Amino acid sequence: MTLTVAPTDRVLLRDRFDAALAAFLHERPGRPDDGTRTLHAVLHRFVLSGGKRLRPLFCYWGWRGFGGPDGGPIVAAAAALELFHAFTLIHDDIIDGSDRRRGQPSVHRIFADLHARSGWRGDPESYGRDAALLCGDLCAAWAAEMFHGCGLDPARVRRGFAVFARMRAEVIAGEYLDVVAAAGDGSVASALTVARMKTARYTVTRPVQIGAVLAGGETDTVAALADFGDPLGDAFQLRDDLLGVFGDPAVTGKSNLDDLREGKPTVLMALARQAAGPAGRARLRALVGDPELDHGGGAEVREIIEATGAREQVERMIQAGVDRARAALDRIPLTEPARSALTDLATRAAHRQR
Repeated sequence: MTLTVAPTDRVLLRDRFDAALAAFLHERPGRPDDGTRTLHAVLHRFVLSGGKRLRPLFCYWGWRGFGGPDGGPIVAAAAALELFHAFTLIHDDIIDGSDRRRGQPSVHRIFADLHARSGWRGDPESYGRDAALLCGDLCAAWAAEMFHGCGLDPARVRRGFAVFARMRAEVIAGEYLDVVAAAGDGSVASALTVARMKTARYTVTRPVQIGAVLAGGETDTVAALADFGDPLGDAFQLRDDLLGVFGDPAVTGKSNLDDLREGKPTVLMALARQAAGPAGRARLRALVGDPELDHGGGAEVREIIEATGAREQVERMIQAGVDRARAALDRIPLTEPARSALTDLATRAAHRQR
């Protein structure tokens, strides 16, 4: 008996995205005679080992929701967003000084360790950052190349890439605002702005709009997808902030001290500071942002956050974002199974454990 699996099954779709990425990367192996083989090997491993593939999924279902058929070209176009995501992760880890990603050393850590083991001249940390910076740039270039070469109608690809380019500019602007916020007032308003620009738009809104534009969606309807994507993307980032402090590193693949050591200006921390009394705020000032913060200090910060009610408030904000996104989805004319798939993705993105 032959068992057929629907081509739209979430797990199978992930496998198809990975196969498209592997095929694209296989054509770019790096040559031993030009010295780039190590760079390519590190990137191949990083791109293909782990990740939720949320952005390709939102793009794919944006396409299907506006009548686009299943097929290799849309899988390739959607998978290109994962290369762009790799660019953002690599650069973000450099800026944040994060040594772990997806349970493995981050890219700048891999190159720093390679430098140290090899006994090369200069500073291993500087070498790691420089090499990783270039790796991120290469992923951004590859993302555009893969998107343009996906095989869809060139006119639609051009229109889709206009949204892609807007997404790219928004992410870079959001990263800049994140750097500014770290040196600024740490307010809830500034943290929400960073979350929207840096993560929310490129996680949900722009991917689903790219898929819709590629399928030929009408301008007004494509614009209305922001009513779904923006609040859901905000909820996604708020969950990320909670996991960064309260998540289990064995599940998330990342330390739950990194955000605290960095003093990351999240909505969670802004709410905690706002609600804490003088003694609590003094302890948060002393602990959050300390690069040597240990597990005991991290536990104390978590206790203060819990006591202020900030964690519970963020959970309510997440659910409110999901509710707004699902209500918006009900107003948008989408075909099945895209509507059901996007509804399911909304829940998974906001209530994940990693």
